[in-house]
Amino acid sequence: MSPGIVSVALSVWSVRVHGTERRWRRWEAEFTCPCCGEGWARDKPQATLFMLPPRAAAELRLQIEHLDLVLLERTHQEPMADPEPAWWHRRC
Repeated sequence: MSPGIVSVALSVWSVRVHGTERRWRRWEAEFTCPCCGEGWARDKPQATLFMLPPRAAAELRLQIEHLDLVLLERTHQEPMADPEPAWWHRRC
């Protein structure tokens, strides 16, 4: 996993969380389709947390937690969602 992929994932996740409409940058475009961009954008940073040294992981975790709080405030749990996937896949 490269730093560029993590950067793209955070950018895509931020747009999804905030619900903003903007033009995608060329290097983000392949990750923005509704069927794979949303979950992918949150899954990659989560996986990255376990690969980084503690200090870098803490910095990334702060960014992720901020976005997660925004998402939790703007969405609700899908009552019929499969409980197996991560919590962010079960929000609507």
